[in-house]
Amino acid sequence: MGLVADVKAHLDKNKNIKGVLIQGSETSTAVAHPIEEIAKLVKNMDETLLVVDGITALGVTDIPMDEWGIDVLLTGSQKALMLPPGLALIALSEKAWRFCERTKTPGFYFNLKAERKNLKDNTTAYTPAVSLIIGLHKVLEMIFEDGLAKMFADNDRFARATRAGFKALGLKLLAPDSPATSVTGVYLPESVDGGKLVKWLRDDFGVTFAGGQDQLKGKIIRVSHMGYVDSADILIAIGSIEMGLKKFGYNIEMGKGVAAAQEVLLEGY
Repeated sequence: MGLVADVKAHLDKNKNIKGVLIQGSETSTAVAHPIEEIAKLVKNMDETLLVVDGITALGVTDIPMDEWGIDVLLTGSQKALMLPPGLALIALSEKAWRFCERTKTPGFYFNLKAERKNLKDNTTAYTPAVSLIIGLHKVLEMIFEDGLAKMFADNDRFARATRAGFKALGLKLLAPDSPATSVTGVYLPESVDGGKLVKWLRDDFGVTFAGGQDQLKGKIIRVSHMGYVDSADILIAIGSIEMGLKKFGYNIEMGKGVAAAQEVLLEGY
């Protein structure tokens, strides 16, 4: 069964489920989740909320919260919003606000009713991270100056270019069936130590990549293409990995991955 079918089976079996919690995309596995399809399962369930972790999806791909029927959408400042960590942002549907109104769970800092009341007075319930809010204002100015459509299209192009570059090098995608737009992960050749490769690229070559976690540690490499990224960053990433693989003994045709990425990137010019 697929993810959507699994969720539907659980909802059909247990009518008392109060929430379906899911990520828009997951950076550790570089996979995107079928939020729109799952939202359709929950949209007309009055006593069930769909809660979406959009930390690596919001600002990367279009997530029309009201149109799809997402009840709670969360994000943070440190990913696509191009800021240091420290801000958590949350949006609620009217259905979710009805849950808040009748909840008996004690709350203080996470008292959303108090926050909503203060927002109407253009303030916050508690001391905010003022510098980050000022930074967020600037980020949103940048985003809306270019337009959401361009931002989504650019992110999609960067993702496709990165995947094309890796595939041209013969590397297998970590999530080939449902790749995230925010990050691309690929399996490294078995002969290459992923830990040593990432360390060399960072310390000796000056380009930082993410490796794998848990059972994927030392086996994959991940490239972020969300937030403050442009075409040159994608070419640097692919070119650096080409050189790193060559240094660690993997026989590749230098420039092949960069050329494949360039073909996709040119679509935007």
